[in-house]
Amino acid sequence: MVLGRNRAIPSADPADSGFRMLALGDSYTIGESVPETDRYPIQAAKKLCENEHICFTHPEIIAATGWTSGNLLAALSSVKPAGPYHVVTLLIGVNNQFQGLSPYEYKAQFTTLLQKAIALAGNLPSHVLVLSIPDYSVTPFGRSKPGPAHISVQIDSFNIINRQAAADYNVNWLDVTVESRKAARDATLIAADGLHFSGKEYGIWARLMEPILKGMFR
Repeated sequence: MVLGRNRAIPSADPADSGFRMLALGDSYTIGESVPETDRYPIQAAKKLCENEHICFTHPEIIAATGWTSGNLLAALSSVKPAGPYHVVTLLIGVNNQFQGLSPYEYKAQFTTLLQKAIALAGNLPSHVLVLSIPDYSVTPFGRSKPGPAHISVQIDSFNIINRQAAADYNVNWLDVTVESRKAARDATLIAADGLHFSGKEYGIWARLMEPILKGMFR
């Protein structure tokens, strides 16, 4: 758990290239089992600065391993991040699936999270990016569980919910699930713990995020 480790930095003038990013999520967002520099929000911010000269202060991350959508909601109520942010990303739901929680509960909580994300982005839906839930059934941990194919189907069903919510609120939505499934054939995309994804995989997500984030600053 790395809640609060990343310091909050006051909003900067865009002319100073001091843009602010807030990443909300769970173990994937905090980068369980990978170095801090390999987290996908950190890699995405680095790529945007190097390639587009759109530079962020150190991205703030509110995420922890094991969090469900309900846990993230509770954390936001406790931490109360100070917006507005130029970019807000949201990836949550794998632990709802893993714990067998209701998709209906997820839909309601995710909708509330999305509303909060938009508010934190200065009420600009175009500055919010939802990432789909990756598929851990391709990892050694996932393959050791009964019915990895069933896990994959459930992940898809949760992603239908977050994709529809993103469309309803006119925010950006990025499919990283398809990329995550390539780890079934490439062990370098899986972290050493055999459950989460590697910095290399998060780098792929960051590359996919780059044109979307760039578009927010046009």
